[in-house]
Amino acid sequence: MLNWNRLALVMLAVTVAGLESAAVAQAPQPPPAKPTAQVDLGGSASDRPWAKAVDPKQQKVAIDLFREGNSLLKESLFVQAAAKYREALSHWNHPGVHYNLALALLNLDQPVEVFSQLEEAMRYGPAPLDADKFEHAGRYKSLIEKQLARVDVVCTQPGAVVTFDGQVIFTGPGHHEALVRVGQHTLVATKPGFVTSHKSPMLPPGQKTVVNLDLFTAEEMTHYRRRWANAMPWSVMVAGIVIAGVGGILHWQAHEGFGAYDRGIGICSMAGQTGGCTPDPTLAGKKTQAESLQGAAFAMYGIGAGTVVAGAVLAYFNRLRPYQTTETDKLAKVQVSPLFGPSGAGIVTTVHF
Repeated sequence: MLNWNRLALVMLAVTVAGLESAAVAQAPQPPPAKPTAQVDLGGSASDRPWAKAVDPKQQKVAIDLFREGNSLLKESLFVQAAAKYREALSHWNHPGVHYNLALALLNLDQPVEVFSQLEEAMRYGPAPLDADKFEHAGRYKSLIEKQLARVDVVCTQPGAVVTFDGQVIFTGPGHHEALVRVGQHTLVATKPGFVTSHKSPMLPPGQKTVVNLDLFTAEEMTHYRRRWANAMPWSVMVAGIVIAGVGGILHWQAHEGFGAYDRGIGICSMAGQTGGCTPDPTLAGKKTQAESLQGAAFAMYGIGAGTVVAGAVLAYFNRLRPYQTTETDKLAKVQVSPLFGPSGAGIVTTVHF
């Protein structure tokens, strides 16, 4: 990780035309001698564009506040020094004040704002600082940028409110690109009538991450599905009906067997001398077979009925059930985009797993 205090020890305070010298921002080391450069309010606005349209009275107020900030910076009172520099900037937006504010913020572990202040300090080139300070600012600006993450948040839904770590950054459609601290951040897009889009990406150092916050209505994200294939419960019920049908065939065969037995008994009784009849083994076998078929038929009826009921229960549990997809599920699994450039053309294919 970047050692902000060490940077503050190395970066010397700025000397600017129009502002007095700043103190060196360091606490552990002995403070340097008090700067001796004098305030210079001379020069035309064309020579000093950062002073253009700034009233001399406002410049004087800014210089006094700047001087107070420098004294606090020498005493390592970084919070108070930063407050004075910010107040000075409200009177005069001078690159030198931005530079010394960056020094104070280095000690307060605020790398994102340090980067922003160094950008402002370098806006007009080395003239309002000096060559050495401008070189220092550029070097540390590049170093800090590599320790931060760059994120580009995109939302195309009109009227969607997009927040970054709880802070509103824009209302869609649009995008917001910024440098932020490395690590996990929370991005949310909301709009009445739409399902909230919520993402918490891990942003790596020195890289740019594009985060798309797509919004969909509840209807667009609602789908229906079954527990099993639609044919399965009906197949079970058909199987139950078939089993019951087999039972019906066996019952008919049993009925025929009992009829044959009864006819045999009738014939036997008519042929007997006393009106009685003792069935022979063949006739008795018909009765036994008919009884077995009847028992099997009743069993088939029970199995068939139970199977049909089971199929009906499965059909009930297999009815269509609504569920919501996630934003990632809603996006196409394969996205193909054209790519054009000065040296040729091609396509970019993105596959979602």
